[in-house]
Amino acid sequence: MTVAQQKPFTATVLGLPRVGPRRELKRAIEAYWAGKIDAGRLHAVARDLRQAQFADMRAAGLDSIPVGTFSYYDHMLDTAELLGALPPRVAGITDPLDRYFAAARGTDTVEPLEMTKWFDTNYHYLVPEIGPETAFSLHPEKLLAEVEEALELGVPARPVVIGPLTFLKLAKATGGPALARLIELLPLYRELLRRLAVAGAEWVQIDEPVLVTDLTAAEIDLLQVTYEELAEATERPAILVATYFGQPDAALAALARTGIEGVALDFTSGVDVAAVAAVPALTGKLVVAGVVDGRNVWRTDLDRAVATLGSLLGSAGHVAVSSSCSLLHVPYTLAGETRLDERLRSWLAFGAEKVTEIRLLATGLREGAEAIDAELTAVREALASRKSDPRLNDPGVRARLAALGPDAARRAPAEQRRELQRDRLRLPALPTTTIGSYPQTSAIRLARAALRKGEIDQAEYVRRMRAEIAEVITLQEELGLDVLVHGEPERNDMVQYFAEHLEGFAATEHGWVQSYGTRCVRPPILFGDVARREPMTVDWIGYAQSLTDKPVKGMLTGPVTILAWSFVRDDQPLSESARQVALAIRDETVDLESAGIRIIQVDEPALRELLPLRAAEQPGYLEWSVLSFRLATSGVSDATQIHTHLCYSEFGEVIEAIAGLDADVTSIEAARSRMEVLDDLNASGFDLGVGPGVYDIHSPRVPSVEEITTSLRAALKAIPAERLWVNPDCGLKTRGRTEVEASLRNMVAAAAAVR
Repeated sequence: MTVAQQKPFTATVLGLPRVGPRRELKRAIEAYWAGKIDAGRLHAVARDLRQAQFADMRAAGLDSIPVGTFSYYDHMLDTAELLGALPPRVAGITDPLDRYFAAARGTDTVEPLEMTKWFDTNYHYLVPEIGPETAFSLHPEKLLAEVEEALELGVPARPVVIGPLTFLKLAKATGGPALARLIELLPLYRELLRRLAVAGAEWVQIDEPVLVTDLTAAEIDLLQVTYEELAEATERPAILVATYFGQPDAALAALARTGIEGVALDFTSGVDVAAVAAVPALTGKLVVAGVVDGRNVWRTDLDRAVATLGSLLGSAGHVAVSSSCSLLHVPYTLAGETRLDERLRSWLAFGAEKVTEIRLLATGLREGAEAIDAELTAVREALASRKSDPRLNDPGVRARLAALGPDAARRAPAEQRRELQRDRLRLPALPTTTIGSYPQTSAIRLARAALRKGEIDQAEYVRRMRAEIAEVITLQEELGLDVLVHGEPERNDMVQYFAEHLEGFAATEHGWVQSYGTRCVRPPILFGDVARREPMTVDWIGYAQSLTDKPVKGMLTGPVTILAWSFVRDDQPLSESARQVALAIRDETVDLESAGIRIIQVDEPALRELLPLRAAEQPGYLEWSVLSFRLATSGVSDATQIHTHLCYSEFGEVIEAIAGLDADVTSIEAARSRMEVLDDLNASGFDLGVGPGVYDIHSPRVPSVEEITTSLRAALKAIPAERLWVNPDCGLKTRGRTEVEASLRNMVAAAAAVR
């Protein structure tokens, strides 16, 4: 079949989750890492999950199903493997699966790839490394095998690959700009298209989300040249270029001028009908309309979506209905969420429900809105009940915020605070600490499950958690750390814990979403106004402080991160929700200080994550995000030291905002990037305390004393000793106790040596 004979499809999603509805893949991968199962068993679990998804998508009525979005760890890492671009340091590992995992998470002797956030989502991708020694070569076996598997099952398979521009723009290049290597990749993509056609694929989806970022005129020209060349291939599937998370602007017209057959656009994040109508060349192409939000959990306004789809018919050759992006970013299904109240539940759509919405909209587009009239009526009723719910408007919260004056977000100058804190804390040079969490043992998880099932009461749960806290305090004192933490045994997650204690949030039972690799989270749902009715952490941290004379940090999550790692309201500006959360955190800091806590850490690892993708929109975001943090942390005295923590993002674009937070100490990810962030801090004139992570906690390897000493000496070239703190990159929740003790012992020894 030639490209010209490929039929447009009508209903699809841009990608599928992969960890399993009950995290089956996570458990299988971790069992493989632990040596409890072999590769054959791991592949069998993966195959069963893929095939179950295929069956579900076919049963739901999709007539094109994405194949190739499955991954054992990360799709950018998969693309690096596809293009022969794994780092040279893993080349000596002969087993392909172990080589792959070594690039992802490291080994005792191999450092992993750097990790950062996927655009403005909470998904982390592994950053490919491209150097002069990188010799690209095509390795499509995994993708071809999955296409073959799907076609044998009768699945209308549409293979999905990351596009060459996105791959290069997101990679870390040395020896010249990454896009200069584009000419080397195009022959590989052309050959991949040929092999996919031979395998029987009728359509291929090439993801280019980088098109919604600010591109130069030269980059737009490269985009057009790239897809003109790929479209000229004589043997290939029809090409669908997918972009999402925003408006592609000039890139859309450039794409439309090429010979590709279709574009997928995100109508939930800025694209509108007018943008499509302004590109006449789209009248000959398939437009895959992402009118169902793949990133948030609210039910789709079907009336609005029907109107959008109908308006597109005159501007596109064909129109298909889709999710706005991959369903990787939302939970699998609402089916098991029995504890959500019925009214809230009626407002929601998780992955399976979104697929149903897509099928309904495709039916309405094909047969007319009257064909789905009953469903339209049900959605109207649900949206009306949400709009009128009193939980969405708390007069007390809004009155408090309205009454705040400009001084509510200000503290005394940093130098004045520094002197007061120095006298009060009396810490040594290069004080050592950790970021907050300690390993969550099986005993902790079993106690939490027993409480949830009613097998133990609250008093017994508190007794067990206090025993864990006491053990962690003893360990830290024995190791010789200077500033301690309580270890957070009572917290299932650094955002979910607070959401469960704040009004306006709801937590799910099974709403797991992949954050990176085998790390999954259950993002809370922010549905109403936020209020703190009672202290959330004071009893736990106060107990820890009672066990030691050393300072114990109060550990809180900041307002921006709580929002970034939740499914947020779409009926009011995010800045307003941030102020509400900040007010609740402010109340908690004041209560911690009253309980004798001298250091309070308010983590904002997601500060960079929410940065808008377009430069023109960034100043407004940075202004309100910084103000919300300062509102949360300015209720305490100047003698109380405020810490914050940031991790796993590229920080260069927000360095001034980091300074604007005005935290007394900022701990920041630096190990995988080899302290590069310190150069950015210095260039900005940053003069507050800094704790650059001296070792990477996302790898199982234990760093040596010499390795950490080298990192500290590198840090001292950028940060004076009186402002330098010593800490790991991030919290220790996901690590094992043995490796944590060994790593921290080496960290303390390195700090002592450098002192």
